[in-house]
Amino acid sequence: MLDTDQLRSFLAIVDTGSFTRASQRVNKTQSAVSMHMRRLEEQLGRALFIKQGRGVRLSQDGETLVDFARQMLRLEAGALAAVSDKALAGRVVLGMPDDYAEWLLPDIVKQFSRQHPLAELSIICDTSNILVERVGAREIDLAVVTSTLAGNAPFEPVLEQPLVWVASKLCSPHERRPLPLALDGPTCSWRQYALATLEAAAIPYRMLVVSRSRAAIAPVVEAGLAVTVLPLGSVGDTYRVLGEAEGMPRLIRPTRIGIVRSPAVATREAKALADVIRSLGAPRGGNVVAKAA
Repeated sequence: MLDTDQLRSFLAIVDTGSFTRASQRVNKTQSAVSMHMRRLEEQLGRALFIKQGRGVRLSQDGETLVDFARQMLRLEAGALAAVSDKALAGRVVLGMPDDYAEWLLPDIVKQFSRQHPLAELSIICDTSNILVERVGAREIDLAVVTSTLAGNAPFEPVLEQPLVWVASKLCSPHERRPLPLALDGPTCSWRQYALATLEAAAIPYRMLVVSRSRAAIAPVVEAGLAVTVLPLGSVGDTYRVLGEAEGMPRLIRPTRIGIVRSPAVATREAKALADVIRSLGAPRGGNVVAKAA
């Protein structure tokens, strides 16, 4: 019979791409994860990974095992929920600005659903300051927000991202004067910092579009009508980053992203979701600021 602990280590390597990161995810030493893989390969009589440079990639047999391993762990969680109170099967509400949702949310949902397949995850997208208020009102269990907008709420930093100017790959709105901008409202810390940077560089600008919603700003930027500011991780394939070579002033100050949650709302599901968010590390160019033990 296959050992589900070994399968967890196997899937952690598959999902993180690294034995080191996999050991952090399953809370085991790297040597323990390596031993899990040796025993699993010995039992199956097949190599699950093939060395590639300094890393590894899945073998054909490893690729075959992935779906079966996920199904087995889902069944295990379902059995636990059916006959005990160990598995999570409740509901948790996560708040997140849509600037972050596009690049952070897929990994959060994928990992949380794999670890807790019976739990329900509800997502609310709004600005950081509104989300902080809703956490305080106990309408949301926890939120991923920008640190400068956390106010007096307990803020746990998770990662840092450099802020960058972005525009469409197809046009050059950054060459126009006054510079056309598509940004959030006056309370947005990114907007305040961006405008202050332009003013310090004596670059004239005009607000072409002002909206709290990325859904309103993104089409304008993608059409080549304006420039906006985003964390580096949010820069999609249709955008290009503008730097000093394109005549844009450097944005030195990074944005800090972290978790806000109410101590009064401390369900097991909320705690598990916070653990998943912490474990994501530094996706797409970010730097880890803090990680729970």
